[in-house]
Amino acid sequence: MLSMPNVSPSGPPMAASPLTVAVLEIDEYISGLGWDQPARLFALVDTARLRVQEPGLASQLGLDGDGSAAALTPIEQEELPAGTALDEFLATIAWPDAVVGCAMTVERLMLPPSAEASVPEGLDDAQLTKWVAGHPDRQEVRMTVAVLRDGARESAVRLREKDSPNEVLTGAGLVPGLAEALAATFES
Repeated sequence: MLSMPNVSPSGPPMAASPLTVAVLEIDEYISGLGWDQPARLFALVDTARLRVQEPGLASQLGLDGDGSAAALTPIEQEELPAGTALDEFLATIAWPDAVVGCAMTVERLMLPPSAEASVPEGLDDAQLTKWVAGHPDRQEVRMTVAVLRDGARESAVRLREKDSPNEVLTGAGLVPGLAEALAATFES
């Protein structure tokens, strides 16, 4: 298990929601690992509740003390099984009650909307992936998406060519498909 530090040098805006703060923490943590990372899954737990119910774990994660910790603590989960499709993997997850939300980071190649019209028809997934990878206008992006049990969502998107904390886009609806898949992990 791994917890990220709760304060970043660039810092999220002071008025940011706890979910936005958590997404930006995860983005910053993954950014420190560099690009070409596998997808990573995080449980989001209520920091205050964690301190009370699991003081040993809170201490291990560096969350005991001065009260400056963020409201949500991201805890990295075990690595995703190699070769398993993301949607199949997410369909196997059931979270314990203490987990108030979850987040995932994935890297993808994306095309600008202007290039979408030129996509050849009839390609299977493997052919489409190869075609996009060879397109001159492709962009590598890292997407961090988080959802809470109550339905709140937040996303951060970082372009490889603009790899700076000041260039991270945030918004609740940036990656709706992954947000839906993560939200489904909380449905019984």
